[in-house]
Amino acid sequence: MKRMINANDLPDFEVSDYLEDADAIAEYLTIVLEDGDPSLLIAALGDIARAKGMSEVSRESGLAREALYKALRAGAQPRFDTVMRVLRTLGVRLVAQPLSA
Repeated sequence: MKRMINANDLPDFEVSDYLEDADAIAEYLTIVLEDGDPSLLIAALGDIARAKGMSEVSRESGLAREALYKALRAGAQPRFDTVMRVLRTLGVRLVAQPLSA
């Protein structure tokens, strides 16, 4: 007989635990961007910033730590220049590619 697994018994999954290098960060962002949901992109940037350390991202980007938390929270709509500063600080860039036929 199969034993049922209770979802509450599973350990919490924290994606930021797996974003250890630029390749992992770039792959994660590529997958998120393919979805096309802007709020998902902002959430992913928050995940990555937490993985790197908000204080470090704040210092390197020149954005106040509180402003960074506010810009990357659920439902936020940060300015494009804020997103670009965070991306640059995280060591990644957006690249345009033609849509496949």
